[in-house]
Amino acid sequence: MAFSTASNMRVSAIEFKKVQAQKECKPLVCSACHRRARSAKRVQGGMSARIPVQFAKAGSSLSHASLRTNGLRPQNSRQRRLHATASSAAAAPEPENTQDKASAAAFLSAFWKFLRPHTIRGTLLGTSAVVTRVLMENSFFIDWALLPRALLGLVALLCGNGYIVGINQIYDVEIDQVNKPFLPMASGELTVTQAWSLCAALAVGGMAIVLTQFDTLISSLYAFGLFLGTIYSVPPLRLKRSAVAAFMIIATVRGFLLNFGVYHATRAALGLTFQWSPPITFITCFVTLFATVIAITKDLPDIQGDREGNIDTFATRFGERAITFLGSGLLLVNYAGAIIAGLTIPAFNMPLMVGAHALLGLSVIFETFKLDKQKYSVDGIRDFYRHIWNIFYCEYLLLPFL
Repeated sequence: MAFSTASNMRVSAIEFKKVQAQKECKPLVCSACHRRARSAKRVQGGMSARIPVQFAKAGSSLSHASLRTNGLRPQNSRQRRLHATASSAAAAPEPENTQDKASAAAFLSAFWKFLRPHTIRGTLLGTSAVVTRVLMENSFFIDWALLPRALLGLVALLCGNGYIVGINQIYDVEIDQVNKPFLPMASGELTVTQAWSLCAALAVGGMAIVLTQFDTLISSLYAFGLFLGTIYSVPPLRLKRSAVAAFMIIATVRGFLLNFGVYHATRAALGLTFQWSPPITFITCFVTLFATVIAITKDLPDIQGDREGNIDTFATRFGERAITFLGSGLLLVNYAGAIIAGLTIPAFNMPLMVGAHALLGLSVIFETFKLDKQKYSVDGIRDFYRHIWNIFYCEYLLLPFL
């Protein structure tokens, strides 16, 4: 009895000590767990700091905060090196030569748009076709030593073309922001100062070429073309505000001055006196009337901005449908005249004159009725105007073979 009682008392004492030991260990266990959690956070922080550095591209914006997790800085030397590398990569500027190349490419792109490429194509094709026709008619007088001079003449024409379309953009910025926001001045790609500098360089460069390379008549015609392009756009005259004056200027520059001037200069370079030939007479008359159509229809896509800018055009005065049918009618008259000339004048290549102009006339009819079905939508008008330029190019492509 006494033995069992003593035994029970020893068991109770042992259990009591275990309970006490457990109570005393709880804070220690919690402290150990806390230390392990902090250690795990450090490891996690180190990994998260390493991952961005490992995969980040050069120049990427890694901040000091991205290299810490829960406010913990890198602890070991490897983490500190990674931290320093990432910070220097973040602060490294983009190479200057890369920035310069990007700026130069952007400027050249804006300059190209400033020159209005569709007008450049017309000038290139017109000049090349007239020169080719003269050389085909006078092949015995061809002198390849004149090629550099001919190329300089082409550069002068492109300079004049660039000046005329450029100065028009300078004074049409507000209107173009509505009608043609893709143009470099309207979109902010070129400043006014840059645009003026380009126009001045183009005018001076072109004039210098013709004064040093060609005779007085060609120089006078060139200067007259620049003058007409100036009064077309620049106040106080700004003749583009008058529908009649605008189409007369465009028809004169694009129709008569270009074709007559190039033809005269080419014959003079070959040592020939001036003499009209049937194909050159035809193309001069044909393109003059065609340029009138371009002058009338060019305002169709711009009707909204012209109304807001108080610009008087045939499109704002009579509406899209009337001007579309007027322009198409004039083109059909032009093509009918070409067909009659092909049938009645032996100097022409009759099958080509009749067949080609009949097909081009049919294309005008098709495009006109297609636009009418589209209810003169903005996209439809632009497609119609683009087609007019395309068949304009076609005429010059035909010229050497007429």
